[in-house]
Formats: sequence, structure tokens, C-alpha cells
Amino acid sequence: MSDSELVPVVINLNAPHEEKLNESFLTMFGSAVESMLSQMFGGSGPVTTASSAVIRGTPSQVAAFGDTLSKEKKYMQVFQKYGLNNPQSFRSRHELERSVANFERETGIKWPFK
Repeated sequence: MSDSELVPVVINLNAPHEEKLNESFLTMFGSAVESMLSQMFGGSGPVTTASSAVIRGTPSQVAAFGDTLSKEKKYMQVFQKYGLNNPQSFRSRHELERSVANFERETGIKWPFK
């Protein structure tokens, strides 16, 4: 599948302020994040790449989304390499939790993975 065949995923981080959050939005958001993470690890499934995702919101919301997505990836890499009971995994998990809290505070949207 080429980039010209990709349908961009649009994530509006202002959704809680502009419209009522509903199950449909949260499902779409969770699926989009899951797809992005899958692609970061070379997984198959629906193709969502940085070039096919449009993230809308304030600069701080977009930065919080990017930071949380990268911390999620880092945590997954660390626990796959060292296991869940390793000090590096605990540190990475703590960094992710802080990033998730910041994302939720900035956007009003719950991060879909806990």
C-alpha cells in the first residue's frame, strides 16, 4: 500500500471542548493509537503512519500526545527486553504514567491504555 492509498486518521485533541465525547470517539482514538504503536514496531494491520495521521489541537496538546506515544513505545521496548520486574521497566513505567497524566490534564481525554 502506498502513501497515496492511505486514508489519513484525524485525531482532534480538542474534542472534549468542541463536542461531547462519546464511545465512538474514544473507540476511534484507541484504535488510532493502537495502530500507530503497532506500526512503530513493524506490525501488520491497518496502516497508520506519521504521514497518514493528522493530530489537531493546541501546541501543548499535540506535544503531550507525541510525548505520551513515544513513552508508550519506550516502555514496551524496555519491558520486552528486560521483563516487567526490572528496575528499568519500573522507571520507564513511571515516566509513562507521568506523561499520561500530563496528556489527560492537557486534553481531557483518557489515555486508552493502562
